[in-house]
Amino acid sequence: MGSGEKGGYILEYIVCGNLLKVSAVDPETGKEAVVWGRRNAKWPLVQLAIGKLERLLKSS
Repeated sequence: MGSGEKGGYILEYIVCGNLLKVSAVDPETGKEAVVWGRRNAKWPLVQLAIGKLERLLKSS
């Protein structure tokens, strides 16, 4: 994303033992979706968190 462009999400990753917490945040609304899963499943968890956030944004 370049300067002045809109869209995109902020992703945060936190490792806790064998678990990974992935948070997806919409910077415009501040809404957040969080998912937990196995540490070695980063990409599926990212997709799940983004999908969850997009459903949350559509419903509001």
